[in-house]
Formats: sequence, structure tokens, C-alpha cells
Amino acid sequence: MKYYKIFTLLIVAFLFSNSEVVLAQNLIETQYLSGTDKDNLVEWDFYCSDGMNSKKWTKIGVPSCWELQGFGNYNYGRDYKIPKEYHDEYGLYKHKFIVSKAWKNKEVKIVFEGVMTDAEVKINGKLAGEIHQGAFYEFKYSITKLLKYGTENLVEVKVHKMSSNKSINSAERNTDFWIFGGIYRPVYLQAFPKEHIERVAVDAKADGTIKAELFTKSKKAVETKIVLANAKGEKIKVLNVEQLAKEKGIWTVSAKASDIKSWNPEKPVMYQLHFSLLDKNGKNLHTYIQKIGFRTVEVREGDGIYVNNQRIKFKGVNRHSFHPESGRTTSKALSIEHIKMMKDMNMNAVRMSHYPPDVHFLEACDSLGLFVLDELCTWHTPYLDTKVGKKLVKETVVRDVNHPSIVLWDNGNESGWNTELDNEFSKWDIQNREVIHPWGIFKKTNTFHYLPYHGLAYDGYVKDKISFPTEFLHGLYDGGHGAGLDEYWKIMWDLPLSAGGFLWDFADEAVVRTDKNRALDADGNHAPDGIVGPYGEKEGSYFTIKEVWSPIYIEDRYIRENFNGEFRVENRYHYTNLNACTIKAKWVKFDGPKGSAEEQIISESNVNLPSIKPEQKGIFKVDLPQNWTSADALYLTATDQHGMEIFTWSYPVKLPKSYNKGKVSYSGNGKIATKINDSKIEVSTKSLDLSFSSKTGLIEKVVKNGVLIPLSNGPIILDSKNKIDTVYVNSSEEKVEVIALFEANKKYYDWKDNNEMTRESIKWTIHSNGIVDLNVEIRSTRKTKGFKGLTFSFPEKEVAGMKWLGDGPYRVWRNRMKGTQLKVWENDYNNTITGESGYVYPEFKGYFSSLYWMQLLGNNNNGFNVYNHNAHTFLRMLTPDKPFEALRGSDDTKWPSGDISFVKNISPIGSKFKQIGEMGPTSNEEMIFGNDDEPIKIDLTFEF
Repeated sequence: MKYYKIFTLLIVAFLFSNSEVVLAQNLIETQYLSGTDKDNLVEWDFYCSDGMNSKKWTKIGVPSCWELQGFGNYNYGRDYKIPKEYHDEYGLYKHKFIVSKAWKNKEVKIVFEGVMTDAEVKINGKLAGEIHQGAFYEFKYSITKLLKYGTENLVEVKVHKMSSNKSINSAERNTDFWIFGGIYRPVYLQAFPKEHIERVAVDAKADGTIKAELFTKSKKAVETKIVLANAKGEKIKVLNVEQLAKEKGIWTVSAKASDIKSWNPEKPVMYQLHFSLLDKNGKNLHTYIQKIGFRTVEVREGDGIYVNNQRIKFKGVNRHSFHPESGRTTSKALSIEHIKMMKDMNMNAVRMSHYPPDVHFLEACDSLGLFVLDELCTWHTPYLDTKVGKKLVKETVVRDVNHPSIVLWDNGNESGWNTELDNEFSKWDIQNREVIHPWGIFKKTNTFHYLPYHGLAYDGYVKDKISFPTEFLHGLYDGGHGAGLDEYWKIMWDLPLSAGGFLWDFADEAVVRTDKNRALDADGNHAPDGIVGPYGEKEGSYFTIKEVWSPIYIEDRYIRENFNGEFRVENRYHYTNLNACTIKAKWVKFDGPKGSAEEQIISESNVNLPSIKPEQKGIFKVDLPQNWTSADALYLTATDQHGMEIFTWSYPVKLPKSYNKGKVSYSGNGKIATKINDSKIEVSTKSLDLSFSSKTGLIEKVVKNGVLIPLSNGPIILDSKNKIDTVYVNSSEEKVEVIALFEANKKYYDWKDNNEMTRESIKWTIHSNGIVDLNVEIRSTRKTKGFKGLTFSFPEKEVAGMKWLGDGPYRVWRNRMKGTQLKVWENDYNNTITGESGYVYPEFKGYFSSLYWMQLLGNNNNGFNVYNHNAHTFLRMLTPDKPFEALRGSDDTKWPSGDISFVKNISPIGSKFKQIGEMGPTSNEEMIFGNDDEPIKIDLTFEF
């Protein structure tokens, strides 16, 4: 290759405005033939060959997936496994448009950002070029000679949903995601000056080094001018000349910019490069504007993945380009919404699954800050047709090469790599980014999917590879994602060769079925895998991820009487000093069931965060107000340098017994009466009538002011095989006690009472004013897979909602405890099956941690209030319905008998690929109690 030093490179002092003729002239002009996104469609004439609304000419909005517009047939990619279930309709499109006479001396191209799947394009009856194959790739044709200027033109497109290329069908259509048909991304014309830059490819390093390739066929251009601007088009800089080389239509440019700010997800600084072609007289022939970010990516063998000389832990998620009402047709607004949600979960990375996304998604990753893995579309099966595979690699890289957010290329997914394509990426990538094989051991990385917890030992024969699972926890229904993440991440963060990983996946891919009365369809258990629902509804794992992946990692802390205000903290940012963030401390008090749901602030202050460099540890201190011990809880709210909340942690100051002291009044005049027969113990106050079994001591009936409150059949002591020995009653003018003693069990001894055998017991105390106390003592083995606690029956149909003080508003699992906040919450009843139906979050049914009190709101009954006086007690509220074919551990959960329970241990949940017990210590069902000397106590107070 020969190099010619024939140009001047300028980075000049300049304010670019609309009046700047030098840069405003000779830009690329764009004319949309379609709409711009899912919310802005343009009607084209349309004919569908089969299925809904077929065999007639009508109208369709473009861009769109035709199924979502009521045409053709729906197909999920796995339908190929069912005989005769794959539909192969085609669509015919026609659209008339006018091209300005001013374009007659320009080169005009028609651009299709995405068509599913084979596209034959005609302009005014003539083929624009060869049929394009491949559903997720941008393609274009030069149509200068086919156009009529200043008058009407006709574009015709024949689109086959299935490709005539078997390799493309196998790679893109036989998949685990929805497949659609249509012109689903925008179509537009681009008008270039006759002498122009086709495109540029830029490598902008973190040290300011710039290398660029300009692709041009211009015969008049003799030099180029390059202006560096900020994202708004403003900059003040001048650089000396570097060099230029010219060969076969490619001009190679290099330079060095000083005082630039590098790009990273924590501070994604973007710039513009303005490339201008100049003729021999210095006249500007064409200006091409390219957005860039300065950053350097290195995959260091046996070490890690580095960006700007910083080793990265990727906190990522897989994401489909998808909306339930428009399929693969999306919008810039949706891209920004999704990325903001990812950033809100404290993620720093996203993997494209399993195809290149919309351009606007990558642009938003550049500007908002996310690392991106860009992927060639395959699913288990590669493009066996290497020729077409090479073409699609080129289309991927040429379109996406300049995005600083893209740090790696994925050659397909899960064995879907044609190894003959591995070296194709670098042919088109000036940055020479590395290629990985997701789910494979390839070169420097091990991207094994869904490793079990014991796989984190990482001591196998590839222990010198970078551990980089591109899918590692699967979120089918409510399993995976947050469940197990805390334990996985503790190992992955500390493992030197771990580069983090990616969750599967961002959103439930449930599509609106225009052929089924607009019902949402996730194809059974194939696509309800999201952290959020199809419309972005946040599931419980959303907030667990937000806490676990917080870049400010606060060590677990318990506030007791000797609390000194200190918190141990680790800075888990890669580029940001901790002192760039802020924390606000708020000491609060909570009302009881009859009060406000809003907390009362008794003191508020800012925390002085120390200077702690990335990945370093330190201590910060919260000021203790004089009355801090009167608070019920402490909130710490961390905010990042951009003003976004990182997370709010809550710390109980008072435990339930202390908090509830004084909340219940036992005063007030009242009479109490008792009736006892062979089967019943009846206790009555002025407004309350209670009935207990004289055989078991269990409550059988509650009537308040003549209205039945259907709480019954409790407290059953869970996981107890002991039998009732004695039930007796103690009565006085102020109260009645109903006591049930169980048979003594030789396993349990009270060493303080001369080895006398101790017993499990139930004690009801009914006060004359209608307050009812329940005290239960439970004996336990040191370890158990059963539940320890109490349960009652309460018909689900009689439940309208609940208000409670405890962790919320989302339910928890044993292996998904983080992400909640101690507060007064209110949830209306819903019967949501996570990821399958309802999509009303938070789910009403499930386990809720750290209960202080709960107000049950009844249907056709007055409900009741219950106060819990013991720390670390869970409320179990009803039993969630089972989702459809949950697979392995994704709903292999156990529930206590009854409907409403107060328990000391709860179930974990597994995932699609992991049984319960395979995802870490807290994913095990076995609970260690470890104390035979003292009973487990559960003390409740009921207000009926």
C-alpha cells in the first residue's frame, strides 16, 4: 500500500451553527419513504399472499411487522418442530414518491434498515439490485439512473417471510424467538453530491489517537479537512498535520487530539468528526459527519477485558429489539426507555440477542453509556452458506463500526458460529475488535452459559481463559435473574479472571395477537424470560439486580444500641471516584395500621463520602442525631454524578417487639365470657365472638359485630409431628387464656430445668376489650427442609388487599432477599402469574420479609390487623398459581399449608436450567436453625 502525504488535518476553533456555510453545504440529504418508527407509519399499498387479511390489495403502515398490522400468520421460531406449522407467506408493497429536480445531479441511494427476510426491490419497474437475504441487516441500492426527477416514482418490494436460502432459514428463522415478516425498519432515500464520501470507519483511542478510513470514488478530491467537535458541534482545538494514504478508493487518515475526554459507560463523552473533501482549489465537495467516542478496548489473554486500561466486570443483560404491539419495529424513544431502565438497574452492558439492533439503540448506548456486544444473527445453527455469511458480517460491521459502545463482536449464538466467518469481522473493522463465540470456549474467553454455582470454582482445564458467560441466570417466569444473583456476583466480583456476565433476558417477549382478540402471547414457556414485562412492567428481580449491582457496595449492617454511624463501603465503579456521588441519610418513624402510609422524617442530613478510588474500600459515617434511637428506620439514598438514584437502603432501628410496644391498647372497659363443651371453647367480648377447638386449641370462627371474618384452622404448627396432649382454659375478669400443650418430645431438653422434657405450645390470650394475643413455642431440629412457623386458613376470594409495615413492595424468595425497602406498603389483591398473565406488579401473593404488622383488607368482611413481635419473621400471603410448564426449578417452590402464614424460613426458587439447590447456598431448601436449647417463638397480636 502506498501512502501520500497530500492533505492538511485541522482541528479548529469553531462554533458550528446553522449559518456555517462551509460545513452546512454538501451534506447528505435524506428523504423518508416510510415512517420513522413504530409510532410514525406511512401507508403503502400492500398484498399478503396467505393468512389474515390476505389475497387482496389494501394498505399497511410502514415500517411494521405485517402480523401486528393484521396480516399473514404468526410464527414462533420453534414452530419448525411442529409439522406444517411454519407459514411462508409473502407480501407485495407499492409506494409512490416524488424526487426533487435538485437531486438530478446527485447520487441517490435507497436504504432499507431491515426487511424480513428476502427482499426484491424495483424502482419504476426495474430491479434496483440483487435480492437481499437476511432479516436483520441494513442494505442499500444506488438508484440514480432509475429515478424520474421532479415527478412521480414507484417503489415495489416483494418480501418473503421465509428465505429461499436454507442456511438463512436455519440460522435466523429456526429460533427461540418470534419471527415476523415485513419491511419492519425505516426506508429512505439518501442524496449525495456527485463527489462524495461513501462512509467512514474510525478508530479513536482513549489517548486521543485518531485513525480513519474514508471510502470515496471521487476523482476531483485531492485533500481532506477534518474538524473535531463536541456532541453539540462545538469545539476549540487545532492540531498539526499527520498523514494520509490513498489506495483503491480508501483514504487513510491519522492524527492525535489532545485534552479529549475518553468514553466510558459512567461518563459517555461523545464527539463529532466532520470530514470534508476538498478539490485542488480548496473548494468543499462534500462534508460527512461521524459521531465518535475516544476509547481503547483490549482483551488480554489470561487477564481480562480492558477498556481504557481498566479491567471491566460486565453487569449485563440480553435484549431483544421488541415491542408487544409492533414486534421488531421499535423506536428511538423505546430504545432510550430500555437503556434508562438498564442503567437504573446499575447495569453497564447489554448483549444484542440475537441480531444487530436498530441504529438508534446503538446511538443511545453511545450517548447514555452502555457496553455492547453486537451479534451476528444465528441461534444454535450457523450460516452454513459461508458466502451469504460473509456478506452479512460485512453488513453488520460496516453499519456499526463507529459506535464506541460496541466492544466485542459475537459470531452467532450457542454453537451457531461458522468459524470461517471469524476472521471476516476484522476485514471491515478498523478497530479490530475481538470476536467471541457465545456459549463457547474460543481463543481468550470462556463464555459458557448457565453455569451452576459450583462452576464458579473455575478450576477446570480452561481456568486460564477469561470467564465471560454471555448468559448466566435465566429469568423464566419469576425464577433466575435476582434469585441467586447475590451469591453468583460475590464470586464473580472477586474472581480475577471473571469479566462478569449477562442475564437472560431484559423483557418478556409477549406479542399482541391480532388473530386472538389482541391477547398477549409469550408462546407458552418460550418467551416469558424478562426482568420486566412486555410493556416494561418491573418484576421483583428488577430491584434485586439494582441493589446487587450497585456500584456503591455497602457491607451488611445491623443497627443496635451501640451503633456508631459507620458503614464499610466498596467503590465498585470502574472510572468514578466515590466522592463524585452523594448519599442522603434520613431517620424516619412509621405509623401503625390506622395511620398514614407515609413515613415521618425526624432527621435528614447529607453524608460526606470520602475519596475512594474505583475498586477500593473505605468507611463513611452517618451523623447520629440526638434523637436517633427514637427512629424506626434509617434510609440511605445514594445518587450518582448524573443525578440518578443508585439505590435506597433501609436499616431497622427498632425491631418489631420494640416498635409495636404501645401500638396496641389493652385498656378499656369490657366484659368477657367463656363457654366450654366437649368440642368447642367459645369466648365473647362486647363486639367479638371467638370459637376454638377444645381438642386442638385452633381457632375455628371469628365474628366481629355480627360479621364473619373467615380466619380459621390455626395456628397449625408447620413441620411438627408432635400431638396435642392437653388443652385447657384460664379465665379471669380481664382475659381468657386458651392453652394447648403438645406431647413432650425426647429430642428436646431444657437443661436449665433439670432435664425436664419441654413441649411445643399454643397460647391464646383474649382480652376483655377484644384484643387477642397469640404466643407459640416451636421446637426444631438443627436443620430442616420443612417450614418453621404457623399457618391459618383464609379463603382467597375473601381477600381484597393488604397494608403492611415490612420489606416491600415485592415478594421475596430465600435466594432473592435484596431489592426491598422497609416501609408501610399497600397492595391490592391480584392474581398475577409472573411473566404469564396479569402483568400487575408487585405480585400480591408470596413471601414478604421483616414483618412488623399487617392489615388484611377483606371482601365482604372487615379483615383484621395483626402485629408481629419477633424479628426475622416472614409473612406468607396466599399461594401463587403455577405458571405453564415452568421447567426445572423456575417454579419448583414449596408452600406451607393453609393461606396466611408466619414463618421463620421460606422457599428458594430455581431457574429454567437450574433446580432448586444448584444456584448457591441460599438456593438450598435446607435451613440451619442450630439451637435445641431454646424454642422458636412467634408472638402475634390480632385486632379484629
